[in-house]
Amino acid sequence: MRLKPGRPDLHRHASRHDVPPAADGALGVTFLGVSTLLVSDGTSAVLTDGFFTRPGLLQVGLGRIAPDVDRIDAALGRALADAGDVRVEAVVPVHSHYDHALDSAVVAGRTGALLVGGTSTANLGRGGGLPDDRIRVVSSGDTVSCGSFTLTFVASDHCPPDRYPGTIEAPVVPPARTAAYRCGEAWSILLAHGPSGRTALVQGSAGYVAGSLAGCRADVAYLGVGQLGVQPESYVEEYWEHTVRAVGARRVVLTHWDDFFRPLDRPLRALPYAGDDLDASIRTLDRLATADGVSVHLPTLWRREDPWSGLPG
Repeated sequence: MRLKPGRPDLHRHASRHDVPPAADGALGVTFLGVSTLLVSDGTSAVLTDGFFTRPGLLQVGLGRIAPDVDRIDAALGRALADAGDVRVEAVVPVHSHYDHALDSAVVAGRTGALLVGGTSTANLGRGGGLPDDRIRVVSSGDTVSCGSFTLTFVASDHCPPDRYPGTIEAPVVPPARTAAYRCGEAWSILLAHGPSGRTALVQGSAGYVAGSLAGCRADVAYLGVGQLGVQPESYVEEYWEHTVRAVGARRVVLTHWDDFFRPLDRPLRALPYAGDDLDASIRTLDRLATADGVSVHLPTLWRREDPWSGLPG
C-alpha cells in the first residue's frame, strides 16, 4: 500500500479562519498551536497544555527532548502581551504526551500558575521541579476554580493509535526519551466563565468515552482532530456524537491539525498525509455540522478570538 505524499493545503481552508476577534479586556481565546489555548478575560486566564518547544522530528524520534526556555519565553511573552495584564491561574494539559505536556512544568513555574491534571501530569510537574503545593491532582468529575473560570474534568480517551499508552509512574526529569511522556489520564475539559456565563468544551485529542458528556452543556467546542482524518467515517460520526452533539455546541473550532515539529515562529502547516488527513476530517465534520446547524472553523495563530460572538447569551 502506497502512502499518499505531501500534506493538505491550508489555503483551501482559508475562509474558515473567521472566528471574530475578541475585544480588549473581554473574554477571548488565543490559539497557540496543537491544543494550546490561552483563555483570558483581561483579569485572569487559564492555559491548556502550554506546548511551545515543538522539537523537530529527528530529535523526537532518535534523541532526548527537553523544554526550550527561549521558545517558551518568546511564545508566552507574545501571547500574554496581547491578553493584557492577566494572571495565569492554571496550566492544564489535556493528557501527558510530550506534544501537550512537555513544557507544562516550566510554563507553570514561569507564570506562577497551578499545574492541574492527573497523576501522570503531576509526575511531569515533579520532574520539572514544581513543588507539590503548585500541583493539583484531579479525578473525573472534579471541578477546579481558577480565577474567573471553573474547569470540570471528565475522563476521556486518546484517539487511536496511542503511540505511548499507559501512565507515568515516577517523576520525568528532562531531557528524556519521547516514550517517557506516556498518555496518562486524558480529559474532556468543560470550561465555564463566571462573569459572562459562557461555556466551552476543550477536547484536546480526537478520542472519546461514549456517554461521558451526557447532561453536560457547552456553547462552543474546541475539537481536537489529530489523526481523525485516518479513522473510518463511522469513528468520526461517533466522535461527533459523543462530544459536539452531546454538549449541544453551536460552534466548533478545530485544533491539533498543525505540524507540531515546526516551530511557532514559522507559518503553520497541516500534518502530512502520512499521519493524518485534515481535508478528510473537514469533509465529514462539515456533513455532520450541516445536519446539526453547527458552524466549523479554524483558529488563527496568536489572535485573541471570541468564539461566542453571535451565539445566544
